[in-house]
Amino acid sequence: MTESAFRGSHDPKAAPEATGSDAPSTSPAIAPGWWSWFTSKPGLWIGLGVGLAAGLLVGGMRLASEPAAVVDDASEATESAAQPVTVLTVQSADVERSLDTTGTVVPYDLLPIAPRTSGLQIQQVLVDDGDAVAAGQVLAVLDDAVLRSQLLEAQASLESARANVRQQQATLAQTQATLAEAETNLQRFQNLRDEGVISQQDYDSRATAAITSQEGVQVAIANVSSAEAQVASQAARIQQLETQLNQTLVLAPADGIVAERMARLGDVSATGTPLFSLIQNGQLELEVTLPETQLSQVQVGMPVRVTSDADARIDLQGRLREIASLVNPQTREATLTIELPSSSLLRSGMFLRAALILDSRSGVTIPTAAVLPQPDGSSAVYVVQADDTVTAQTITVGDVLSGESPKVEVLQGLNPGDRIVVAGASYLNEGDRVAAMPNE
Repeated sequence: MTESAFRGSHDPKAAPEATGSDAPSTSPAIAPGWWSWFTSKPGLWIGLGVGLAAGLLVGGMRLASEPAAVVDDASEATESAAQPVTVLTVQSADVERSLDTTGTVVPYDLLPIAPRTSGLQIQQVLVDDGDAVAAGQVLAVLDDAVLRSQLLEAQASLESARANVRQQQATLAQTQATLAEAETNLQRFQNLRDEGVISQQDYDSRATAAITSQEGVQVAIANVSSAEAQVASQAARIQQLETQLNQTLVLAPADGIVAERMARLGDVSATGTPLFSLIQNGQLELEVTLPETQLSQVQVGMPVRVTSDADARIDLQGRLREIASLVNPQTREATLTIELPSSSLLRSGMFLRAALILDSRSGVTIPTAAVLPQPDGSSAVYVVQADDTVTAQTITVGDVLSGESPKVEVLQGLNPGDRIVVAGASYLNEGDRVAAMPNE
């Protein structure tokens, strides 16, 4: 069919001529078709061409960009495959072989401090547990009111005794003067008697007066001595009271630290009841026990590392001072005494750990968390390579070292400078890539 016939068959004006009669046609009438619709709209052809060209251009660009997208996805997959782990650089360290034990802190020399006088009420308590004190420092004060009253009375009696001494000395001087006069008169009357001027009776009277004066002098001397003795007695009484007054002060006998305060206000003192206990010079020691099977490995003077589970600040260097000569027959253990350095962190009664250092050498240690036990009984670690992949490395381990962070000695398989995985090792396989983080 030609285009004119296709177009004419759709022209309403040409339709009657084509049929040539009014009889109905045997073929169905053709409605206006797609071709005439497109041919009637030339602008649409242009739009379709532009759209097709744009589609080809966008499709080409998309195809060109797909390889880069594939590369990026592969890179992201590689990045996500790197597992974050904690990495530690192996270093040389001093490795100590030790015997570990535990014990209790005790005073090197514990002094009980009791009052020096009895029957007095405690008036003041000036120190408490843990206070550092110096020799001669006042720790407590006892009631001294009665003693002070007695002291004042004794001092008054002393003054009275001294006045009596002066009085007796004056009496002595008077009797001595009377004696001198009596002796002079007696000599004069003796001459008069010899000359016959006076009678024997007069002379005897003067002789009796002289003898009486002599006896008066002796009595006066005795009275003076008695008065002086009374003065001495009162002075001794005063000294005694002053001593008792000094004893109302409870003093520290030496430098040290108050271990325990038993004194309470209002209690009555007794010479046999301690009011305080004092750690002389603040010196403490650690008493530990060790099985008899290990005694041959230790000796007096060896260093000891002392630590505490309760206080991480306690990390001290002590010295083995004494090994008990007797072994407990029930426990088969001997008591060891460790000398401790002075420290404000230590308290009597503390529970501490002691590591008796047997020897020390240079070696390699790593955290126990990095060690992976193997089914055959060996041990391994993951070593991080330069490309951040890991390689399993078999190691030979030695002693496990105690401390805040448990470590194990590596006898073979690692060198200083190697980088090993600590946290996250159990999730790795040979050749895995890791994202290394520093070990804190």
